[in-house]
Amino acid sequence: MYDVVVIGAGVTGSAVARELSAYQLKTLVLEREEDVCCGTSKANSAIVHAGFDAEPGSWKARMNVEGNLRIRQLSEKLDFPYKQNGSLVLCFEEEGIGKLEELKERGEKNGVEGLEIITGERIWEMEPNLSRQVKAMLYAPTGGIVCPFKMTIALAENANVNGVEFVFDTCVENIEKTAEGYRIETEKGSYETHCVVNAAGVYADVFNNMVSKRKLSITPRKGEYCLMDKKAGTFVSHTVFQLPTAMGKGVLITPTVHGNLLAGPTAEDIEDREGVQTPASGIPNLSQQAKKSAENVPLSMVITSFAGLRATEKGGDFVLGEPEDAKGFYNAAGIESPGLSSAPAIGVYLAKQISEQLGAEKKTDFVSTRKDIPCVSEASPEEIRRLIEEDPAYGNVICRCETVTEGEIVNAIRRPLGARSLDGVKRRTRAGMGMGRCQAGFCAPRTMEILARELKKSPLELTKTGGKSRLLTEV
Repeated sequence: MYDVVVIGAGVTGSAVARELSAYQLKTLVLEREEDVCCGTSKANSAIVHAGFDAEPGSWKARMNVEGNLRIRQLSEKLDFPYKQNGSLVLCFEEEGIGKLEELKERGEKNGVEGLEIITGERIWEMEPNLSRQVKAMLYAPTGGIVCPFKMTIALAENANVNGVEFVFDTCVENIEKTAEGYRIETEKGSYETHCVVNAAGVYADVFNNMVSKRKLSITPRKGEYCLMDKKAGTFVSHTVFQLPTAMGKGVLITPTVHGNLLAGPTAEDIEDREGVQTPASGIPNLSQQAKKSAENVPLSMVITSFAGLRATEKGGDFVLGEPEDAKGFYNAAGIESPGLSSAPAIGVYLAKQISEQLGAEKKTDFVSTRKDIPCVSEASPEEIRRLIEEDPAYGNVICRCETVTEGEIVNAIRRPLGARSLDGVKRRTRAGMGMGRCQAGFCAPRTMEILARELKKSPLELTKTGGKSRLLTEV
């Protein structure tokens, strides 16, 4: 019997698990994929929103502003990449300046600090490459960028070190109420628990509707992105938005924490909850919208495109906490933008609710910090020499585009919740991340050799991302 079972090991589920791990609770995380960070959490804008656009008093507003602050703190404690680069919202018509004023006022009600409307030549002093059609812009200095993979993995690792169990490749098929809580049926057996946390992304409505008469309805909203070469990484220094619409915050242009340039997302409501295809037809639309912000955005330097899904609930806000008719069942549903920014605050909120319900006390031996894999590409010559002296594998470069070494890949495999697939290594080290020109053409075979050796598996058993995604077949 578990105290808590969390469904979903994305950034929200991992954040909840990390906060629960600070309490004397028996906690389990169930994930249908082979690793953490395999759904929405791996395919998004990687933006830490300031929190100025959400409706005051909404869950999105409350969690975004608090989450923004917590990410800044957690990035130091849990050692994942984060940069407070500030964000801009562009206005292209004089009559739109009033909407910027409304955004500023809304942000101030939400508790966002430092908001300022910029006009005149200062616009191009801050961002020289912006369109000359920009009439004014809202500047939010607390906006930031983060590595969503590293952040999610850091939260999950820290939870695991503090006693939270993770079970992967396990799909939840049914949930039913019991006298003591809930029984969760999976394809691999059942789990009994006092409480459930529903952090299942685009499937969160399915699980809520199994136990509550208050039905949720989630529509997958697909967003396509283009990632550009590091040569384009300094095209803008801030995250650049356009005035938001009913479909979201629109196509942005932003640097990434790893030095690339990102443009996206588009917004298309679809029925397929697995629909992350990137047809060629989506690129012209994205390009057209991006060029409105900056005519010369270097889309000729695109090295890859990808798509992610946002879990858009019909109510328009996050759905957090217990339905009235399903006590002990805690929703973290409808987590679309600003979900990544809000995740740490959602984790704190739900963990507090659950710990109070179960009467759980805080641990005295909670480990609140964690160190990431040493990054050779960002290390000083002295640090590199020290790493190689301790382990010569740190001197063997495997991924040339990102300068990732054998030592980093081995570390990624041997860590708590270590990598078990090619994509698992990619998310932890950037080897084959698709941020370089070769698109894993050179490093993938060598990474596979290391995986096979460390996992004591045949190369024929290795997968790209778990399941049936085998990389090699026998002839």
